[in-house]
Order: sequence, then C-alpha cells, then structure tokens
Amino acid sequence: MNSKNLSKYIIILAIALMAAGAITIYGSTQSMNLFKSHMGKIILSVAAFGVFSLIPYEYYRKYSKYALFAVVALLLITPVFGVTRNGGTRWLNFWFITFQPSELAKVVLLMHLAVLIEKKGELLKSFSKGFKFALIWIFLVAGLVIIQPNVSTSMIIVMLSFTVLYVGGAKFKHIMATVLIVLVLVTTAVYTIYPHAKKRIADFGAKDHYQVHQAKIALGSGGTTGLGLGNSRQSEKYIPFHYSDFIFSIIGEENGLVGVSFLLSAYVAIFGFGFLIAKKAKDKFAQLFAFGISFLILLSAFIHISVVTGLMPNTGVTLPFVSYGGTSLIVFSMCLGILTNIAYKNRTVEEIRVETFG
Repeated sequence: MNSKNLSKYIIILAIALMAAGAITIYGSTQSMNLFKSHMGKIILSVAAFGVFSLIPYEYYRKYSKYALFAVVALLLITPVFGVTRNGGTRWLNFWFITFQPSELAKVVLLMHLAVLIEKKGELLKSFSKGFKFALIWIFLVAGLVIIQPNVSTSMIIVMLSFTVLYVGGAKFKHIMATVLIVLVLVTTAVYTIYPHAKKRIADFGAKDHYQVHQAKIALGSGGTTGLGLGNSRQSEKYIPFHYSDFIFSIIGEENGLVGVSFLLSAYVAIFGFGFLIAKKAKDKFAQLFAFGISFLILLSAFIHISVVTGLMPNTGVTLPFVSYGGTSLIVFSMCLGILTNIAYKNRTVEEIRVETFG
C-alpha cells in the first residue's frame, strides 16, 4: 500500500468521523445554533488541514524550538488572561474563536521531541547527556498545563511524550523511574492542590456516579442497531455535556453496537495507517512525528471511551473529530495535514513512477 493511498484512507475516515459527530450533535441537541457553531469549526478544521498539508514537514525540524517557546508563552499567560469555565482557566479569547493552548502544546512538544531524539541519537540512552533534556521540556509544558488546572491533558502529554521517547530509543528504566516520580507528584497535587480532581477520582470509586451511570444506560439501551438518529433518551435530561465529553455514549445509544464498532475500527485504522506512514518515512524525525500524531489520536479516543464506560475517572477529554469543541477539532485536523505531508514527501521512487505513468 503506497503512502499516498494511506493518507487518503485516513482523510476519508476523519471525514466520516466528523460527519458522525455533526449528525449526533444536531440530533441529540436539536439546537441549530450549536450545529451552526460546530459546522463553522469544521470549516476552520478543513482549512487548517489544507494549510498544514502544504507545509513541507522539514520546516518543523528547523523551527520546532521557536514554536515551543511560543506555546510556552501562551501557557504562561493563560491563567492570567484566560477565560474560566467549569473551574479551569484554560482558554484564550481571540475574538473570533476561543482557543485552548494546551491542545496545541501536545503537538508542538511532540514535534520538538522528535527533533531532539533525532539530534541526540545514541546519547538518548544516557540520562545526563540526552534523556534529561527531553524531561526538561516535558515537565515544563505538563507543569504549565496542570497549573490551569488541567490534570487530564497534562497526563496525556506525559504519556504521549514517554511513548515517543521509548520508541525513539530511550532506556526503559529511565522512563519507568520518571513515571514513578510523576505519579507521586500528580497524586500529591490531586490530593493537596486540586479538589476538583480529587472529587473526580472519588466519584470514579463510587458505584453510583451519576454521569457515568447515565452514560452506561445510554450505551446499553442502544442494543445492536441503536434507537435511531435523534432518538436519544439520555442526552438532554440526564447526561451533562453529552455533545462533547460524553458523545460516545450518545452514539452508542442512537447507533448501537454497529455505530460503536465503526468508531473503534476507525480509530484503530487511523493509527494503523499512520504507523505505516511512519514506517515508510526516510528520516527519524518524520518517523517519530508521524507515529506520535497517530498515537495521540488513538490515545485520546481510548481515554474518552474509557471515561464513558467507567474504566477511568472523568477527564473532559474529547473524542477526536467527533466531539463538539473547536480547538480539539482544529488541532487534530492540523495533525492530519502534517501526516499527509509526511506521507506525500516520503513516497518511494516506484510510487512516484506509478502515479506519473500509471
């Protein structure tokens, strides 16, 4: 399977997921204003995809540190000038759109880690000569995100970063030692600084946690083929933020096991195609960046679904390409644009010959 076709399949799956999200959002809310807002964000996402698919991925290697400095600056000003919602100051208002810098931080940090790993080479196996430099950036970005407070996104940043470091050649013992330290620090922060996170963990341990309980009812009532589009009984009255944080449950209720299976298969396929693009890439930076982007999409979907099914505490993580939420949708589309460019730029001579002459 050639690289160009791999990117086409990913785009088709992403479009299908966006369509499923838009239909579910309108059907479950019956709000034309909400639907129009979401469609506007889809249009911005398509534009972001188009722009980033045209930018040669090699540029990111050259400017990754500047981009990371810019993201750090945005994270620094967010708690001071940001918009507060649901107990967290995580958004910056840019007049025409409210933007969440922590979503962009995931991708920019991933980009710079790929550059750093490629540059350090075998030195990455040494804690003092390679590994510690990656940790500085990871802890800086994750720390600024957790201050907002946004514990779930900071944990995604850490999990994504350590996975890419391991794939890039870092020693497993260095990663595990750091993970243990992170767990201690996060646990301490949750129980001493962030009462909202402590409550979520406590609710997770409670069998009668309202939101998750209602989400499970929605999933169970869907059966094999679902209740039909727009026929959700749980959405408006029983599940808060059902169109964003818990949209998977509504899809399960309205489309049943068939719809849920499509979603799961789509995310696994996107990761699989992205992994093949990474494998075909000719330089380590492109390999790690493509793998990281693909893994980020799969990881985000896994966490969202785990929350809805009661396997994890409530995190507020959106379902990629499906949930209502502008920043998430735009950033994930931007990621697909980058992945498409990597696929296009790393075509083999044989693939180019076939495209040109048939």
